[in-house]
Amino acid sequence: MDEHDPRGADGDEPMTRTTPGKLWGMRRLADDAGFFRMTALDQRPPIMNPIRELRRTPEAPDQDVAAVKRVIAEQLAPVSTAVLMDPIWAYSACIDVIPPSKGLILTLEDHRFADGTGGRRSRNIDDWSVEKIRRIGGDAVKVLAWYRPDAASDVIEHQKDYVRAIGDECRRLDIAFVFELLVYPFADRGNDYEEDPAKRPELVIDSVRTFADPQYGVDIFKLESPIPAKEVPEPGSSASAEVQALFDALGEAAGRPWVMLSAGAGKADFKRVLHHAFKAGASGFLAGRAIWLDAFGHFPDLDAMAADLAGDGRAYMEDLQSLTAAAARPLAEALAYGPGADSPGAYAPGFAGAGFELPRSYGGMTGSSAG
Repeated sequence: MDEHDPRGADGDEPMTRTTPGKLWGMRRLADDAGFFRMTALDQRPPIMNPIRELRRTPEAPDQDVAAVKRVIAEQLAPVSTAVLMDPIWAYSACIDVIPPSKGLILTLEDHRFADGTGGRRSRNIDDWSVEKIRRIGGDAVKVLAWYRPDAASDVIEHQKDYVRAIGDECRRLDIAFVFELLVYPFADRGNDYEEDPAKRPELVIDSVRTFADPQYGVDIFKLESPIPAKEVPEPGSSASAEVQALFDALGEAAGRPWVMLSAGAGKADFKRVLHHAFKAGASGFLAGRAIWLDAFGHFPDLDAMAADLAGDGRAYMEDLQSLTAAAARPLAEALAYGPGADSPGAYAPGFAGAGFELPRSYGGMTGSSAG
């Protein structure tokens, strides 16, 4: 085992500190105060499907998908701490307009998945890997895994094996692992990336608890609301306390830095979600459609899209940024909070092997590339 591996000698328990590459990557994704205000550009079906329908073509033209992502990047990257991109349509089209001061997250999973009677099975983008994400300059790897604790046993094992292998590769290459979990409806048979309107909070929370196990190597969770966003009440309302308890359970299950995803929620709905998430210890957001979906409605008028993003889109981002700075938990506190903050298994803001012996104690990149 490499000495920079965050697992203990038995391979099960994490050491007290994260590793240098992972810690630097996480810091790159946050602002100087340790808050995550990140924009997602890796969406594929939510962008491709409307374009395909408007163009009346079997598939969305690649040039259109790339053009939409570039407009979003031009307007929102400057006011984000990091940008999440896919390697096919977003990276080449957008990387030249991403300020070098911004963190870079690359997605690994394919938007196409196997959907059978027992549940969904995730897979990587063809010819894409953790190693290539590290080589291209990514600060973090992002993976979405569809998961239900009540799925068929073989599906559950496939998803666990899939995530575990990615976690191992992120350890080997010492790159931060941003892991997204989404509960999905069994009845659906399409490549749907919408929030499940009938999801149950115990499915969301139990899923997080499963992948918080150190064997999966997750550094930052990207999580959905435990109840549909439209049902999240206003903070301080009569129904707020009961819902806050669910968000608190979500944060407790994560036990490490976590951020909220928007899953297509509207602006007002997502802001209510963030109020509850920040009170439960979230360190920020990694969101897309809540910020740019209204502007996308102007497509194919890219100039109108840009104007909408420069106005309402940026104003909404500034509103979320103010809320994040006032109410979220900064990265250093979230790392120290970790799994069992007072136990030998807790994360801490420093990194393993720090000190005068770093050249000797810090392991190299060994082993074969998976994925």
